[in-house]
Amino acid sequence: MGFSCGIVGLPNVGKSTLFNALTATAAAEAANYPFCTIEHNVGRVAVPYVRLEVCAGLAKSAKIIPTQLEFVDIAGLVRGASRGEGLGNKFLGHIREVDAIAHVVRCFAGGDVVHVEGAVDPVRDVEIVETELMLADLESLERRSVSVQKRARGGDREAKALIEIIEPVLVALRAGEPARNAVAGAAEMKNLAALQLLSAKPVLYIANVDEGSAAIGNEESRRLADYAARHSAQVVVISAAIEAELAQFTEPDERAEFLAALGLDEAGLDRVIRAGYSLLDLITFLTVGPKEAHAWTVERGTKAPQAAGRIHSDFEKGFIRAETIAYQDFVTHGGEQGAKDAGRMRLEGADYVVRDGDIMHFRFNL
Repeated sequence: MGFSCGIVGLPNVGKSTLFNALTATAAAEAANYPFCTIEHNVGRVAVPYVRLEVCAGLAKSAKIIPTQLEFVDIAGLVRGASRGEGLGNKFLGHIREVDAIAHVVRCFAGGDVVHVEGAVDPVRDVEIVETELMLADLESLERRSVSVQKRARGGDREAKALIEIIEPVLVALRAGEPARNAVAGAAEMKNLAALQLLSAKPVLYIANVDEGSAAIGNEESRRLADYAARHSAQVVVISAAIEAELAQFTEPDERAEFLAALGLDEAGLDRVIRAGYSLLDLITFLTVGPKEAHAWTVERGTKAPQAAGRIHSDFEKGFIRAETIAYQDFVTHGGEQGAKDAGRMRLEGADYVVRDGDIMHFRFNL
């Protein structure tokens, strides 16, 4: 699994249409009324990674297994979701389970689809959803803070450490700032993640535009981009309608021709995945052989034993070393044997930090 991304937003902004297109399924009903998605739908898509195809070709691998990206289609949130409006509590709970949020924002006017707020305003729409996430976090964290402070006064060290995390987050939430803005640094973010706060999730904004604006965006998507820039976030411009059409093509040449006719270089899915990997700071390493070529996703900075654990927990427990070949060396020397003959295969220990594109073979002992 690469990572899980929850698709959220107001009703009728194109979430389910986008989900259906990205996963090439009809698992989620797309309809012109709120809450057509009553249960959250989950779909997985293969992550495109050119290096996997290249290495598989050199190794003559019988099977190619890409890493997977999981999309979770979460029903539309409305004002008052934090108080249970529109089945909000149930849907907010689904957001806690994902690694990141793909916030779909409507950036097109007209058409037959009604807007739940009566008019298109991407910044207002973002702020509605953000506010509901922050209100839900504030309520849950204030309740939790009371019990933690009681334990801290009793001398509980773990509770005292937890207060140091909770207090600045409460200050931020009360000031109308999301929890992710309350801390800085990898260690602090890891501690924050343990609280499972909704507004602590990394956010990628997806500007859903009309078909004619898919290539360069429009005024509304630019407003959203300005908002995102002020909040250190990324925006991907996409047309859910185009993605729905693109999903009907099975041949790569047909897809490329369709995209070219619209002035697009790549599918929206590819842009979403690339932005998502950047958002979560993920990289990919490979295991390659005649039976299969397999891509695996880990966080940047992951060491060899933990990377081995992505394949199987026993690999991490009994880790001895990793036979590692850099991608460029693998290609330059025509595969594994050529890289070995050229002295380009390295034996790396437990402190080795995995690099994007590494071809790895793990030695372990149970």
